[in-house]
Amino acid sequence: MNIDCELCTGCRRCAEVCPLNAIEGEQDAPQFINSERCVLCGQCVQICSAYASAFDESLTPRAIKLRERGMLETVKEPLFAAYNVGHALQVKEALASSELYKVVQCAPAVRVSLAEEFGFPYGSLTPGKMAAALRRLGFDRVYDTNFGADLTIMEEGNELVKRITEGKDLPMFTSCCPAWVNYAEQEYPELLHHLSSCKSPQQMSGVIFKTYGAKIDTMDPAKILSAAIMPCTCKQFECTREEMADSGYRDVDVVLTTRELAQLIKDKGIDFANLPDEAFDLPLGNYSGAGAIFGTTGGVMEAALRTCYELITKEKAPRIELNFVRSGEGIKTAMVRAGELELRVAVVSGLKNAAKILEDVKAGRCQYHFIEVMTCPGGCINGGGQPKFLLPEYREEAVRSRKASIYEHDSRLKIRKSHENPDIQKLYEEFLGEPLGHQSHHLLHTEYVARKGQN
Repeated sequence: MNIDCELCTGCRRCAEVCPLNAIEGEQDAPQFINSERCVLCGQCVQICSAYASAFDESLTPRAIKLRERGMLETVKEPLFAAYNVGHALQVKEALASSELYKVVQCAPAVRVSLAEEFGFPYGSLTPGKMAAALRRLGFDRVYDTNFGADLTIMEEGNELVKRITEGKDLPMFTSCCPAWVNYAEQEYPELLHHLSSCKSPQQMSGVIFKTYGAKIDTMDPAKILSAAIMPCTCKQFECTREEMADSGYRDVDVVLTTRELAQLIKDKGIDFANLPDEAFDLPLGNYSGAGAIFGTTGGVMEAALRTCYELITKEKAPRIELNFVRSGEGIKTAMVRAGELELRVAVVSGLKNAAKILEDVKAGRCQYHFIEVMTCPGGCINGGGQPKFLLPEYREEAVRSRKASIYEHDSRLKIRKSHENPDIQKLYEEFLGEPLGHQSHHLLHTEYVARKGQN
């Protein structure tokens, strides 16, 4: 994350949304980011959108200086001082290469937000147009991070059951949000053994693309460009982590945010609104409703519980919709009876809410078995790489609409549990063996690194 001091007016709206007080500077003066505290969530980028019409000589001295330098010429000109340096140019160059086999995956939150960049209403669900646009950009295979989400549940669900059975390293925290993992590594390294060892869906997908997927397509993995479309700015950091290369290559090479994908589509002159709907490529584009709801707070928990209940009881879950873990910002707790086990769970939305539970874990006061943590309030649908809100009052409406769209999509799918995805079952039969097995552990799990003061 960066802040351009030449554009920053010192309004400190970015400081208000930063969950870790990583934005420093005086009011009406340029702000800067403390890199030792920043977890790269991108919420500062999302909120930075002041309009020139908001400034006059009676307000900030900074605005006067900017106006004098010709930076505030029109009422319609927005200021975006906070920004992240993405991978868009790298992707554009790679797409022009005939030497690379270009594979892309798309996160669940992207399909309910991308269309907003092309004038569609908030929450419009457009996976078919997105797949069509990606093919017209030059990708050879359009796969789905939702497949990786189903795979994550297979590993994470079995890991939770194993920990409960052994009474070891409880509570178990989710590990699919890279900014949350970054925070835990920086601020609570003594608790890292409580995180699930599962890689995120992005990274699980990437390693499968360059192993199992390469075999399916009879491609040399060295020639595969593995790209990911994500609602999250921290995913770009995650894919560069040293340990994310278990395929023998960099598992995910580049990451585009939702905004960057929209920019590439516009740059190519693609008429997004009039594209026909096209399907994702199979088998690595097939997914369940459980995979689809990963994009919103409580979704990972609900997806895991749909599978964990059946792993524990060996019986069909009595219901699919688990509304009691669907949450807004804050902490939501629940108890789920699975046979004789009272499974205690918590959902944490917004990283600023995580410290209380972490301190309870340190003090031995935490009674939960399983805890989901999402850095961005509302989850990935409100990620730092999502379409920007030039007027912040629209943000709540957009997040609400995206959330409703994701759950509606889940409700319409025939398969709604990760372990019932036939292509996930086939992946284990043909390649992985079994959840938590030798091959799965090598490719799909990772270790964490104490990094306090290392950013």
